[in-house]
Amino acid sequence: MKLWKRNAVVAAIVLFVCVAVYLNWSYQQDEVDVDAGKTLGQATLVGGKTNDPLLLTSPAPTESGDPEGAAKTSTGYFSTARLNRQQARDSALGMLRDTLNSDAAEEAAKADAGAAIETLAASTVSEAQIENLVIAKGYTDCVAFISEGGVSVVVSASEGGLQDADAARITEIVMDETGVPASQIKIIGAEG
Repeated sequence: MKLWKRNAVVAAIVLFVCVAVYLNWSYQQDEVDVDAGKTLGQATLVGGKTNDPLLLTSPAPTESGDPEGAAKTSTGYFSTARLNRQQARDSALGMLRDTLNSDAAEEAAKADAGAAIETLAASTVSEAQIENLVIAKGYTDCVAFISEGGVSVVVSASEGGLQDADAARITEIVMDETGVPASQIKIIGAEG
């Protein structure tokens, strides 16, 4: 009688393990289907077609010629650029905070880390302000990057591209916000 109970317990455990393996496999298959094309660098495009907004760099033509649909896809670059900028910034901020909070770090390193955090915060605020002001001037989307070498601004250009008046308007906004001379400002029109 004990042998029968032991075999029943072993059979039940084997059955549960098999069910767990099957469920794990089926959930993993569902995740692979959902995440296909979401990891940049691992996506394979057949015929150059994708609906993945992370991989769209220019607007996909819409069947109805809907300009609103084109505007929605053109922001794929800008969203990705903002996300990449934020991830890089978060990583740098984490390292600076580790230095600042480290007991082993010298006082000079801690002071440098504190100054770098303040500079990073100021750049973040300035970039956001530039983006908001450029969009307020009527451009569809904009992303700004402030570095030691200057300021780069990527703007969603109209069909005719960026004109000299557009460049002057954006340069004025950047100069007012950052104090960077015009020679150190790059304005790039993104197709869209």
